[in-house]
Amino acid sequence: MPPPPTARSSAAPCGPPSFAAVDLGASSGRVMVGTAGPGVLELQEVHRFPNRPVRVAGTLYWDVLGLYRGVLDGLRAAGRAVPGGRPASVGIDSWAVDHGLLDASGTLLGNPVHYRDGRTDGAAERAAAVMPPRELYAATGLQHQPFNSLHQLVAARGTSALAAARHLLLIPDLMAYWLTGEMGTELTNASTTQLLDPRTGDWARPVAEAFGVDLALFPPLRRPGDPAGELLAEVLAECGLDGPVPVTAVGSHDTASAVAGVPAEGGRAFAYVATGTWSLAGVELEAPVLTEESRAANFTNELGVDGTVRYLRNIMGLWLLQECLRTWEADGLRPELEALLREAAKAPGLRSVVDASDPVFLPPGRMPERIAEACRRTGQPVPRDPAETVRCVLDSLALAHRRAVADAQRLSGREVEVVHVVGGGARNELLCRLTADACGLPVVAGPAEAAAFGNVLVQARAAGAVHGDLTALRSLLRTTQPLRHHEPMGDRGAWERAEAAVCG
Repeated sequence: MPPPPTARSSAAPCGPPSFAAVDLGASSGRVMVGTAGPGVLELQEVHRFPNRPVRVAGTLYWDVLGLYRGVLDGLRAAGRAVPGGRPASVGIDSWAVDHGLLDASGTLLGNPVHYRDGRTDGAAERAAAVMPPRELYAATGLQHQPFNSLHQLVAARGTSALAAARHLLLIPDLMAYWLTGEMGTELTNASTTQLLDPRTGDWARPVAEAFGVDLALFPPLRRPGDPAGELLAEVLAECGLDGPVPVTAVGSHDTASAVAGVPAEGGRAFAYVATGTWSLAGVELEAPVLTEESRAANFTNELGVDGTVRYLRNIMGLWLLQECLRTWEADGLRPELEALLREAAKAPGLRSVVDASDPVFLPPGRMPERIAEACRRTGQPVPRDPAETVRCVLDSLALAHRRAVADAQRLSGREVEVVHVVGGGARNELLCRLTADACGLPVVAGPAEAAAFGNVLVQARAAGAVHGDLTALRSLLRTTQPLRHHEPMGDRGAWERAEAAVCG
């Protein structure tokens, strides 16, 4: 006999279900609890932990066990934060391209190497000798990046770890495997490996064959919303949770989740800038753009939620500012970011700009000096203090956003009416205002936690808590989250002159 309503309500939480979103970024990880249902979308951060790479014997590694410990601590906190003591499911997203190699027993063969490590130096040139860049782009649609997974595998050729490997798991798939004991390869992140055909959503087998990559290393592909196992008994015990707790595949590349978390209005064509350590600027399409002109413009075609294509350009992003702050702190200056941003807003605009996509800015260390040298090399005034350096960084990022949005429209044929800025940079009012001025388009800023929102929404839809396509999911975001609007102002000609100073 079923229990009476009072007994049932005491055994199960009332109201919309809550979901745990594990969102791993390049500088920190966080576990968020999201509650979603008809007309309801709330997000709460329950645990944040640092992501500190470690250099050992000249190689830069991710501290992947430290990250996993942070995930377990976060799931324990999530259990305490949700009604009923356990989330309805767990979803995991992270940065792209990096991976762990495992042996036949599923044991990790070593810490994953950081994409900023120098081991891929020269790998792109070696790859070009195997397959011309034009042919590789036509097959995979991936922009040239020295750290693409394919280049990492080219660099690892002949190593004992790769020889012993029987499985290759991208970072969120590795975390999911440790939580569930089940292996899979989530599609949106797989599309960043330069081994996937964006037209078919399947592996680009001729590319893998040309480079001698054994695709059997990759577990079966999963799509956002697919089941990815359940938390193991030992994980439940470690986190103080009652089972079962399912794990759901989400857009496991954090940008895929962030773009799903763009609060775009149905029927209004939009561009997006997903800001954080990187800025990912582009448009959402139904099919990839694989032209030679697109390759020359260094645009990438990555897969998104619901079969969409994220047509975008990678820009160095707030990494420039983060590295400046680290340098100043190491020098004993300890600047306060909000005060610096206020001073930067008062500094002369477009006095100096740099190419925010220049590979010279990719490695860590002494960023203010590299920015000064870039200004000197291009005959522009050198920033005189930290505030002017910050203004140079933000002007340069806005200029890069302008170029990417304009190029995305030109190359895809998709004209846009508005730019959505999501991710951590959505909190930076000066950056958002400058992006509106540079693009000459309205900017809608927010949410800052777009990746976590996208993660939660895919889980909630898979669980039946919300329904509909991306337009419906985004409508829920738009009606529940605070957003800021910036209209373009100022002299458009000044941005054109600044672009000429950078691009010639």
